[in-house]
Amino acid sequence: MFKKLLSQTALYGISSIIGRFLNYLLVPFYIQYFEVGQYGQVTKLYAYIAFLNVIFTYGMETAFFRFSTKNKENQQDIYNSAISLLLISTLVFTAGLYIAAPHLANLIGIPGKIEYIQWTAFILATDTILCIPFAKLRLDGNAKLFASAKIINILLNIGLNIFLIKFLKIIDPGMVLLANLIANALIIPLLNQSFIKFRFTFKSQFIKPMLVYAWPLLFLGLAGMTNEVLDRILLEYLLPNDVLSKDDRIGIYGACYKLSIFMSLAVQAFRYAAEPFFFSKAEDKNAPQTFARVMNWFVIVCALIFLFVSVNLPIVEWIFVKTNKSVYVQGLMIVPVLLLANLFLGVYYNLSIWYKLADKTYFGTIITCIGAAITLVSLYLLIPIFGILGAAYATLICYFSITCISYIWGNKHYPIPYQLSKIGFYIILAVVFVFIHQWFHIQSLTFNLLVANSLVVFYLIIIVLNENLFQYFNKRIVK
Repeated sequence: MFKKLLSQTALYGISSIIGRFLNYLLVPFYIQYFEVGQYGQVTKLYAYIAFLNVIFTYGMETAFFRFSTKNKENQQDIYNSAISLLLISTLVFTAGLYIAAPHLANLIGIPGKIEYIQWTAFILATDTILCIPFAKLRLDGNAKLFASAKIINILLNIGLNIFLIKFLKIIDPGMVLLANLIANALIIPLLNQSFIKFRFTFKSQFIKPMLVYAWPLLFLGLAGMTNEVLDRILLEYLLPNDVLSKDDRIGIYGACYKLSIFMSLAVQAFRYAAEPFFFSKAEDKNAPQTFARVMNWFVIVCALIFLFVSVNLPIVEWIFVKTNKSVYVQGLMIVPVLLLANLFLGVYYNLSIWYKLADKTYFGTIITCIGAAITLVSLYLLIPIFGILGAAYATLICYFSITCISYIWGNKHYPIPYQLSKIGFYIILAVVFVFIHQWFHIQSLTFNLLVANSLVVFYLIIIVLNENLFQYFNKRIVK
């Protein structure tokens, strides 16, 4: 049983991580073909899509999981009811966006681009209709088809982007949306088995309790999206006037934000691997000590990623200059801040095991909502003063705050002997090394990278000495 769980977890995790990485590969492609302001429009639109996805699905995916596992004898009726409900609501939401497209295009700063809003509406519609069939694949344990469909969807999206923009030479941000929409439509036949048995059903005995269950999840999802993508939306309204347009600066922010993906991928990989591990060890009397060691090594790995990427940013700067995209260089200052923010997000995910094991998951909702409030206030205060750097600082403040809150509450309900002094030392030392590297402003790229990676090696030596790894290896050799 555990072997099957592990293999399925790996498939879901790998497909998600590979998907994010493949999508990241589109960023250099967009930078090459789009003007910086055009990429800013893409960044804004996908931030809105992330928010609207939560509204379009309004927690029904999780509700379907919950009620299908509780009522296995009525699973098909619940499946039919969930899709039927989403079909009706999606039709209403999509029609509303389509009709309001001219007004919405003006509101979000892309006047005249009505088709962008219309394509966005159809992307949201296809995403929503596919969410329950994908959820059923997970419920049925069909991880291979789930992972294959997800990766094929992403590959289709990438291929269509290249075809439309590079080969047809349609240098328009709308092509990003059109490629996404076509890729979604082409994936539907792969899930035909999920639709064959579907019958339009609207049984109130299933619909009503699912809606009651899903309603709070809508607000939780919106709070989560506030923490993740609200910065890219509010930049349009809060950025001060500058030589560059707001779309230009949003484009710079969006492109440089993607460089923090290295930390995001590490955190996401950890989440997929750690949760099953934590739950499997929950009954072990030494579980708290084990969880503390996991946290220690997680911070070590993430601090190394933070240091390595931050000090090697001159390579990215050199690439921007060589490809005549030097306007993006001014956005590199946000990368260390966002890397550090995602490090703390990973620490928060690590800490969150306390309320999951203590069956007090409502604390997760409270913490997420507090984080959303902190994000909102921080963005309003910092963006007008610091511009795009203020948005990055707001992300860091949010994730650091929810990490502290989770630790304080967790220490009362499920104490774990985390080595705070050691963890704090590793993070602070990595931050100090990044400041040292930035302080010297070395002009020579070769010498810069030599100094940068010497700091990384020195950091590694400190870790080895501090963790007594030499002593460990000596013991192994003696044995």
